[in-house]
Amino acid sequence: MLSRVADNLYWFGRYIQRAENTARVVNVHANLLLDLPRKVQFGWTPLVDIFGAEASFRERYTEFSEANVVRFLLIDAQNQGSILSSLNAAREILRTTRDHIQREVWEKLNDLHYTVKERGEAALSRSKRQEFLGRVIDGTQLLYGMLACNMSHDVGFQFMRIGTSLEQADMTTRIIDVRSSNLIRSGAADELRPFQNIQWMSVLRSLTAYQMYRRHARIRVSGASVLRFLLQNREFPRSVTFGLNTIAATLPHLPQNRAIERTVDRTRALVHDANLEQLVESGLHEFVDEVQIGLAQVHEAVSNAYFRL
Repeated sequence: MLSRVADNLYWFGRYIQRAENTARVVNVHANLLLDLPRKVQFGWTPLVDIFGAEASFRERYTEFSEANVVRFLLIDAQNQGSILSSLNAAREILRTTRDHIQREVWEKLNDLHYTVKERGEAALSRSKRQEFLGRVIDGTQLLYGMLACNMSHDVGFQFMRIGTSLEQADMTTRIIDVRSSNLIRSGAADELRPFQNIQWMSVLRSLTAYQMYRRHARIRVSGASVLRFLLQNREFPRSVTFGLNTIAATLPHLPQNRAIERTVDRTRALVHDANLEQLVESGLHEFVDEVQIGLAQVHEAVSNAYFRL
C-alpha cells in the first residue's frame, strides 16, 4: 500500500474518533453542571488547555466564557480540533481514498457533517447542546461500526485501527485530565469534597463507561478505582491499556518495526505500573502528561516507519 494512502486511512480513523471524543469532553462539563449544586461556579479555561489550544483560542476570543469555549470546540472552523474541523478533515481524506472505503460511509459522513454545520449554532445553548452532542457521538459510532463490519480487514483497515485506537487512548487521558484540572474555581474545595464521587461518576459517563465500571469493579465509585478501570482495564474498549493492546495486536499485520513495538511496550508499562491511589491525592496531571508523551511517541514511531518513506 502507498504510504500516502496508509497515512490518510490512519488520520481518517483519528479524525472520526476525535470528533466523537471532543463531544464527550464537553459532556464532562454538561454532566457536572447537572449533578453539582448551582452555587458551584465552573471555569471553562481547562477545556481549552487540555487540547493545547490556548494560543489559538486567544487569537479570536477575549474571554474564556462558556459560550466562547463551546463555540470554539464545537463549530469553530479555524480551530483544527473542533468537531466541525475534524469532520471536514475526514471528508477531505475520504475524497482521496474512495477505493478503500465503501460509498455508504461517505454518505453517512456527509449527513453528519451537514448536521453539525447546519445545527451547530443552535447547539451552543445549554438546552440544545446535549441532544446535539448525542447526535455527534451516535453518528461517529455508526461510521466506525460500518467500517468494522463492511470494510476488508486488510492492511488499510489496520492503519485506520491504529489511528482510532491511538486517538481513543489519547482522548481518554484528556477526559481524565478534565477531572484533574482546576475545573472548579478556587475557594470551593471544602464545600465540594462531598461531591468528589459525583465528579468521578461524570467522567465515567462521559465515556459511556459507568455500567461497565460497575460490572467490572463491583465497588463504589472512587478516584483510584475509576483510574484503574479507565487506564488499566484490558477489556473495556475506551481504556488506555485496551487501546495500546489493540495497536500491538495490529503490528503483526504490518511490516515489522521494532521501534514501534518498544515504544508501545514502554507506554504500556508506564500505565500498568502506576500507583493510582497516590495519583488521586497528587500528581495526576503530571502522570497524564507522561502518558500523553508516550502516546505521541507511538504516533511518531508509526509515522517514521510507514508514512515518511
